[in-house]
Amino acid sequence: MDARPAAGELTFRDATHADIDPLVALIESSYRGDASRSGWTTEADLLDGQRTDPDGVRDVIDAAGSRLVVALRGEELVACCQLENRGDAAYFGMFSVRPGLQGGGLGKAVLAEAERFAREEWRVREMHMTVIAQREDLIAWYERRGYRRTGTFTPFPYGDERFGVPLRPDLKFELLVKPLA
Repeated sequence: MDARPAAGELTFRDATHADIDPLVALIESSYRGDASRSGWTTEADLLDGQRTDPDGVRDVIDAAGSRLVVALRGEELVACCQLENRGDAAYFGMFSVRPGLQGGGLGKAVLAEAERFAREEWRVREMHMTVIAQREDLIAWYERRGYRRTGTFTPFPYGDERFGVPLRPDLKFELLVKPLA
């Protein structure tokens, strides 16, 4: 019996150092610049500059209690996400889907795999994430998948260009939470 995935089916694995440059390109294309505008997850109207860099991706890959998961369709890197074990909760971040493939269910599949892993392998009770509060469409997408707004905000790191150059003065992150039990 052939155990290879069917055409179009996703496979998941942990990122390696060999994935760093393709991951940086994927993440940047999903959120920043003109390329990101072909998808719906762009932050290009809120932030300029970089979303991440090779050192930031390497740090996530190497951190204890952390996974940077890549989603492949065949050999093509199509999406990724970060998972960090924080005891009773897992943190979900660095979520990216290739812009031209957004809206086709890849994001839902990656999120479902992240939730499955956190629940079954880490046995955590909740998934946490922070989203720029001004991203109402994105927050609504997460709410349709069971996440709830907490009203807990943290400031955007103004002045730290590793996270981008803000194009407006009111950016902040809101904590979203979903029970996994």
